[in-house]
Amino acid sequence: MSDPVVRTIGLGKEYLLPEGRLRVFGGLDLELEPGEVAAIMGVSGVGKTTLLNLLGALDRPSEGKVYLDGEDLYAKDGRELARIRNRKIGFVFQFYHLLPEFTAVENIALPLMIGGQGKSEALDRAAGLLEEVGLPEKARLRPAQLSGGEQQRVALARALAKKPRLLLADEPTGNLDWKTGEYILRLLLDLQVRTGLTAVIVTHSENVARYCGKVFMMERGELKRISAPARS
Repeated sequence: MSDPVVRTIGLGKEYLLPEGRLRVFGGLDLELEPGEVAAIMGVSGVGKTTLLNLLGALDRPSEGKVYLDGEDLYAKDGRELARIRNRKIGFVFQFYHLLPEFTAVENIALPLMIGGQGKSEALDRAAGLLEEVGLPEKARLRPAQLSGGEQQRVALARALAKKPRLLLADEPTGNLDWKTGEYILRLLLDLQVRTGLTAVIVTHSENVARYCGKVFMMERGELKRISAPARS
């Protein structure tokens, strides 16, 4: 068996509020092998995005450990965490977060250039990824000139630009109609299979969970493995 790409041990998060401490969850254990795709389900406000932020080194836990490729993430300082995020983790969000002043190809190339890659090489890589997601003709268009589904495809290409080990997707189809959302999901999973990366998809949708190899339900501060909904 391969070593896990991501593993959590006793992971917990709480916030200090004026009226006291708010415990979002605690004692969460999660382990994903290379190439596995997991869905994290649960109602709004239960802590799914908080968990994703901890897996992606965007926030620090109150307790427990997160290991990425065997490295204890939160034993590292902020600069080291930023390096790991840039090099090993790809993010896809519900609302795309594309920079409006840049073209599609520039949005994809930007993380590569921030990581030190030359502009010409970064743009070539970005153009190839636009081809991968079926949008080569949209390279010079800005986000406002693209449909929601096209923007999400650009966001997916950007997330994969640095060939991450772990892809984290927060409601990636939630802002789209289901036909478009299903296309995005199939595209994401096809790219995942071809690149072999591990992925965690936060969703409230059984339609999305049907496509994932592992499904977890978050409720009342706990994370439990459940059976994947049957495909219709």
